[in-house]
Amino acid sequence: RSGRWDALVALGCVIRGETAHFDLVAAEAARGIAQVAREHGIAIGFGVLTTEDTAQAMARSGGALGNRGSDAVEAALRMASVNRQLDGAAKQPRAAKARS
Repeated sequence: RSGRWDALVALGCVIRGETAHFDLVAAEAARGIAQVAREHGIAIGFGVLTTEDTAQAMARSGGALGNRGSDAVEAALRMASVNRQLDGAAKQPRAAKARS
């Protein structure tokens, strides 16, 4: 809410290993980033990959399956633009209702 940034982007990759904490790490990353967005009223693009292996991670970060990081940046910028429009609309004076 400081107004210093219009948007942030969270990038990362959680690769499934041999232990059960993969699901926990992925879920907590999403939860924590959403909490920061709510508490600070800022658009945050979520670019955290969850993959089975490094080949999938590479394919999703600029390889054959696109670039999820770039997608997250684009989403954050669009959300920031909408937030600015909403903030501007909220600051506009409302027309007085006509009385009959």
